[in-house]
Amino acid sequence: MALAVQSLRARTTLSPRRTETGGNTSTLWYGIVAVMFAIFAVLDGFDLGVGIVHLLIARTEAERRILLQSIGSVWDGNEVWLIAGGGTLFFAFPAAYASGFSGFYLPLIMVLWLFILRGIAVEFRNHIESPVWTPFWDVVFAGASALLALFFGAALGNVMRGVPLDANDSFFLPLWTNFRIGPEPGILDWFTIALGLASVAALTMHGALWTAMKTRGELHTRARQLASLAWTVVVLLTVMLLAILPLILPHIARRYAARPWGFIFPIAALGSLAGIRMSSRASRDPAAFLYSCAYVVTMLAAAAFGHYPYLLPSISDGQPGLTIYNAAASSHGLTIGLLWFIPGMALVGSYFLFVYRNVAERLGAKS
Repeated sequence: MALAVQSLRARTTLSPRRTETGGNTSTLWYGIVAVMFAIFAVLDGFDLGVGIVHLLIARTEAERRILLQSIGSVWDGNEVWLIAGGGTLFFAFPAAYASGFSGFYLPLIMVLWLFILRGIAVEFRNHIESPVWTPFWDVVFAGASALLALFFGAALGNVMRGVPLDANDSFFLPLWTNFRIGPEPGILDWFTIALGLASVAALTMHGALWTAMKTRGELHTRARQLASLAWTVVVLLTVMLLAILPLILPHIARRYAARPWGFIFPIAALGSLAGIRMSSRASRDPAAFLYSCAYVVTMLAAAAFGHYPYLLPSISDGQPGLTIYNAAASSHGLTIGLLWFIPGMALVGSYFLFVYRNVAERLGAKS
């Protein structure tokens, strides 16, 4: 463990040729990319969570239909933010996009298939009435949702940990090696798996709180019970991750040491967890869900703050890694891009506000 930490500390030092001078535009786009993915995590996160809890709290076909109805008008639109995040990354930091999408080709294809299966499950389950057909697609829907949550957490772990970049900023990672952090990592190691499990727990809580906010009766009660159980797991995993991150990722420790004001993000995440518990106990379901949204955002903000200015750190000797400085498009292009990005995102944001204002009612029979 100590040798791995020392190795990572030596390999994740920012190149002395790069400074923060003149990097305001790149920093702005770094923030925009982070916001795109955070919105995706919040919005698609709760409908992934509904998929995870689908078979855990719904006991009848009517209850399963209610769960699907609660996300029916928004689940496919929520995924737009993942496309927006990837497109923004491609525009602002093309070198990081090219390196990451080629190096993570295998898991990206797996994620694509999981999205396809999840969408097919939602659309196909009601086409044939059969004691085999409908339960089969319910299992596919729940399983794909849980695996997507796991993969997204593991993906964040890989980006934060770094990859073995070569002189051309390319890399290849097997799915796993020895499950240890070191110079020859796999996509899956104990750290990325831990982040994946934390993601599953967080989105289970997120989806259960959405369900509690949107339903009545026994389904509502079971959703609140599952949210409470998931909350306990999320607290334990959050405290563990916040404690070990500075130890195994030295560039994050250096960032927080240099900018202590950034501790506001992990503190806010812990405060959001406290808000979830207090709101749930007071039966304030909308407030509990909003606190869950705040938890997802602040945890990702804490990761983005600590990771700055890296996009994809290198764990190879002599390679500085990809940062917002050496992976960015030209300053002129980034500036012109804002003129198109701002009005475009304003239109998208207005559409989403309109859609969500029309899905505010609770579903199910009144208790």
